[in-house]
Amino acid sequence: MKIVITGGHLTPTLAVIEKIPKEWEILFVGRKYAMEGEEEVSLEYQTIKSLGIKFVDLNAGRVQRSFSRHTIPSLLRIPKAYLKSLRILKNFKPDVILGFGGYVSVPVAITGKLLGIPSVIHEQTLRVGMSNKILSSFADKICVSWESSLEYFPGNKRVLTGNPVRKNFSEPTYLPQGSDPLIFIFGGATGSHSINVLIEKIIDRLLEKYRVLHLTGVMDFERMNQKKKDLKFSNKYLVLPALSPFHMGYVLKNASLVISRSGINTVTELINFQKPAVLIPLPFGQKNEQLENARFIERLGLAEVLIQEETNPEILLQTVNKMFENIDEYILKEKNILIENASVRIWTEVKNATDKKNKKTE
Repeated sequence: MKIVITGGHLTPTLAVIEKIPKEWEILFVGRKYAMEGEEEVSLEYQTIKSLGIKFVDLNAGRVQRSFSRHTIPSLLRIPKAYLKSLRILKNFKPDVILGFGGYVSVPVAITGKLLGIPSVIHEQTLRVGMSNKILSSFADKICVSWESSLEYFPGNKRVLTGNPVRKNFSEPTYLPQGSDPLIFIFGGATGSHSINVLIEKIIDRLLEKYRVLHLTGVMDFERMNQKKKDLKFSNKYLVLPALSPFHMGYVLKNASLVISRSGINTVTELINFQKPAVLIPLPFGQKNEQLENARFIERLGLAEVLIQEETNPEILLQTVNKMFENIDEYILKEKNILIENASVRIWTEVKNATDKKNKKTE
């Protein structure tokens, strides 16, 4: 049996890949490069290749939310992406397609529909992403993470599966030296320049009380690593451009507090590990999606939310110190908010779609 998996959100993708039987042949279609117009290889590409899974780069275009120098080239890539998707599917001949919400999923799943290949898509967000909204008319089954998302999809296709979280992605890695509480700072897959700038102004004072593991992204890594050399407690500060998904679980388990953006998979992981967090939502996300995610986990009792435009280094430092003073009060209010065995549930839907197709062709 063969399956094409299209990129989007990496964490749930890896969780489901764990459930795929070894006899299945996997082809991963995703983005080789992290950002449009850049040459930085994506974490998605590095991780999938490290698993020995064949990776095909699909530089799919998309309709961007604001005009930039990438807008017209991106639009021109849309028809090319459909033609390449057609070639990929005809050559590989998959039994099923599984998509995780990225815009790369759109041409692959729609082309698959034209070729009679069933597709299952997974929606991670509290509402609905644009790609999955488009694909809801073409997909055979739509796996939904939260009850609030059900209303956005056809009743005969939707199924509540939950959002997969890390189970076996907890390989040990280096942590900052010492026994002080550990703060884990990251800004999504490519880092957050805005968060890095805030941290840069207060890192010396943070290190007086805490250890810090800081994922900066590639762009700010050299600057922050140079900053480390001038710090009094530099041994308590570990700066990395990125971290393998297989180490993230280990760091989250050991962290006392997290400072991060509030993408839905970050929020899911914080709930899973029941970690207090200072969340600074991405201010220009789709329909204030990250702000909604942050308010969601704030209501659950685990987070404080800071609005980027209203936040300065002193406000962030005060928030961190105040949270540590009352750290025992940050307790998850709804213990069963996450649906158990989400990856198994999703794989079951994939297998059902495959079996249904095979019965039709018998």
